[in-house]
Amino acid sequence: MFQPNMFETVHHHLADISHKSTSESDQLGKMRDDDLELDTKSGTEIMEAPSGDELDPTQRSKRKRYHRHTQRQIQEMEAFFKECPHPDDKQRKELSRELGLEPLQVKFWFQNKRTQMKAQHERHENSILKAENDKLRAENNRYKEALSNATCPNCGGPAALGEMSFDEQHLRIENARLREEIDRISGIAAKYAGKPLSSFSHLSSHASRSLDISGVGNFGSQSGFVGEMFGATGDLLRSVSVPTEADKPIIVELAVAAMEELIRMAQAGDPLWVPADNSNATSTATTEILNEDEYLRTFPRGIGPKPLGMKSEASRETTVVIMNHTNLVEILMDVSQWSTIFCGIVSRALTLDILSTGVAGNYNGALQVMTAEFQVPSPLVPTRENYFVRYCKQHGDGTWAVVDVSLDNLRPSPISRSRRRPSGCLIQELPNGYSKVIWVEHVEVDDRAVHNIYKPLVNSGIAFGAKRWVATLDRQCERLASSMASNIPAGDLCVITSPDGRKSMLKLAERMVMSFCVGVGASTAHAWTTLSATGSDDVRVMTRKSMDDPGRPPGIVLSAATSFWLPVPPKRVFDFLRDENSRSEWDILSNGGLVQEMAHIANGRDPGNCVSLLRVNSANSSQSNMLILQESCTDSTGSYVIYAPVDIVAMNVVLSGGDPDYVALLPSGFAILPDGAANNSGHINTTGPTGGIVDVGSGGSLLTVAFQILVDSVPTAKLSLGSVATVNNLIKCTVERIRAAVTSENAQ
Repeated sequence: MFQPNMFETVHHHLADISHKSTSESDQLGKMRDDDLELDTKSGTEIMEAPSGDELDPTQRSKRKRYHRHTQRQIQEMEAFFKECPHPDDKQRKELSRELGLEPLQVKFWFQNKRTQMKAQHERHENSILKAENDKLRAENNRYKEALSNATCPNCGGPAALGEMSFDEQHLRIENARLREEIDRISGIAAKYAGKPLSSFSHLSSHASRSLDISGVGNFGSQSGFVGEMFGATGDLLRSVSVPTEADKPIIVELAVAAMEELIRMAQAGDPLWVPADNSNATSTATTEILNEDEYLRTFPRGIGPKPLGMKSEASRETTVVIMNHTNLVEILMDVSQWSTIFCGIVSRALTLDILSTGVAGNYNGALQVMTAEFQVPSPLVPTRENYFVRYCKQHGDGTWAVVDVSLDNLRPSPISRSRRRPSGCLIQELPNGYSKVIWVEHVEVDDRAVHNIYKPLVNSGIAFGAKRWVATLDRQCERLASSMASNIPAGDLCVITSPDGRKSMLKLAERMVMSFCVGVGASTAHAWTTLSATGSDDVRVMTRKSMDDPGRPPGIVLSAATSFWLPVPPKRVFDFLRDENSRSEWDILSNGGLVQEMAHIANGRDPGNCVSLLRVNSANSSQSNMLILQESCTDSTGSYVIYAPVDIVAMNVVLSGGDPDYVALLPSGFAILPDGAANNSGHINTTGPTGGIVDVGSGGSLLTVAFQILVDSVPTAKLSLGSVATVNNLIKCTVERIRAAVTSENAQ
């Protein structure tokens, strides 16, 4: 129970600390004066007389004689002190011989110097203690003032402090503040959702960390959007503003409640999570599916019920990655690194406001308000835009959690097509720089605008689920480990062994992959135009002007993309497209020339994960040879083969360790995904409005082909219809070649 005289005891304790600090300060001040006097004598003057034991009795009454050190002697001893503050006899003798001093003089000088440094260190520690003392005193006064104004939550009168513990009283004050905030949010909800204030009156009686905003979260419950173009809702990343001061307490409460839910979701087992029946026994990752009914019983509050017209997607994936927990947390909390590592999933991301940077020099307690756009690499799948808060917290030595939760109640637009329930990951430190990652992905989405050929994949949950996040993270961790490797065997002539050359080439390839992934999806920042309307493999084009960007050639760039289905497993399509020996079968621009690998960097366990520098030896002797930078990467959820023509002179600079940022690139390539057909390779499930479970399969492949071509070197020029027709024919011809080659190979 709380004792009335607690503050008097704390006050006396603080007074004792202050008295001790003052006494220590006086003693150190006196010591400092003595040290300065001693240092003056030891630093510039020194007794030439021998020790007391060697003095003659007749000499003891004589006046002490001092010798002033020269500036050179002092500088030499200062320099030696920085390297070795405790010289031994041999070092002192050698130093004395060099400086023309007695060993005893050198010994005394070092003793005095150490005393001086110790006094300075103690004075610094004393100032720190005094600052801590002042901080404790101010905190004590703040608590006294808060408790003196406390009121009883039942009667509204003054609280009797002797009847409750300090923690209980603090919680009651916090709950009173939360009730005021909930009443304010109810007013906001009534204003924007068009509901009377009485609809939210039940909230004020349940002030707790699990803040219920079920009425506020129903902005996405309106129906009638079937058939509407997925870009019609506007650009969320531009429309959302920075949260106001009044919004920040609500954001904090939502983040804390989301963190508690994520921890329970990450650690719970059956019956909340059910292991997938068809998990891959050879994979290090394990996938589980969510029992929707059990979830609603376990978490009845959260961010409110599922809006009408939306379906739930929930999955949990566990794996071990080759990266320590500190670097993983930094990647997740740095929006630039996060969007780079997950560039195949995150097309755009922005930090709107940082409510907390964390404590103790790390991300523990960091809180950020963000917007992000999540994609599948195809213009046929609408992106998912989310406005959310990201919260990072350390839960023990080597265990961290990062959680996202949507802030639909703070979004100015009443239309929402997706929202994130508490999603994120739990990171546990393992020996030898490894980490165990438990990833939970839980979203609600209206995906009725997805093209028919991608619906099985999206309905399976693998397109946006935890498995894809974890597979991408695992592959990128291997890539980062490869970039830092130093013991590269030199057996293969194509392997780049120079650390600087490897680093520059990998950095250039990373920029190429990011540019491709950002430009191939259905982002609301893009304005795709369909050239025809006859089937799923219609070609879509868009143009942009490239100016003042050293990483892109200046002029008008025409992008073209198409997606189609192939009755061939994704691995076979990937192996065919990445193999330089089969490149002439589909690459029209190579003109049938022989393709040779000039340089190679492996960046993962799978041999398909690599960066290559290819040379196309033209069959026509009058044409110059061409260099192509290519990166191929694959994991259990998808594969990429991305390439770009590069200048020979620029690549020589990169291979020598030069800056790759000034190499102009226009990447083209392929994104290969499983088709989601039902077979035994599925791992993730979704639950629709009826609660049915859909399996994932990969009997066939979904292939997206994307080209970028510089059609005019003058940015102000107008795009001609002939250029569009040329690109259209180029991409259609490439598609036909690929379809014919892989299907005939599969038939054999």
